Amino acid sequence: MKSTANLGPNVLSKAGHHWSISLARFILIAASLAGSATATGLRSKANLLVLPRFATLRASSANLRVGPGMGYQVEWVLMRPGMPLEIYQQYDNWRRVRDWDGTSGWIHGALLSGRRAAVVAPWAKDNVALRDKPSTGSSVVAWLQPCVRVELTRCDGQWCAVGLGPKSGFIRQTSMWGVYPGEVL
Repeated sequence: MKSTANLGPNVLSKAGHHWSISLARFILIAASLAGSATATGLRSKANLLVLPRFATLRASSANLRVGPGMGYQVEWVLMRPGMPLEIYQQYDNWRRVRDWDGTSGWIHGALLSGRRAAVVAPWAKDNVALRDKPSTGSSVVAWLQPCVRVELTRCDGQWCAVGLGPKSGFIRQTSMWGVYPGEVL
């Protein structure tokens, strides 16, 4: 004859205790995940890039829309690859951008590049010096007109090393649109 042993209330309560701890852990993890989704605005994908930031136009032609999607009206067509744009809002794969004169709209993120460029002092009335060293006392390599686009090589927070065709040199960081004052690249 088989005998059944009475395991007693302690065995059941220990198993129940472990199950309760597991359930509590699951609830805490689920709550933290839900909280982080709410904090990020319920974005479908995590984006670690900060806003605002600068990028350049990758495409030779890109529609600038009034809203973030193909169903929105095209307000402008951008036609200058390498043009610096400031990204100041994003929704899914769409970026809200503005150019140096304040024209803004939504563009698909695939049409943008992380390469950096700048526009020489669009607000200036006089030409801006391209110098051979990062110093106001260094030789002037060329005088650049306002709104000339330059490629950014690096910036130290005060000066940027730039390229313009075969010429290269340094421009004061505050004399360009496409890099933030004090930004280091």
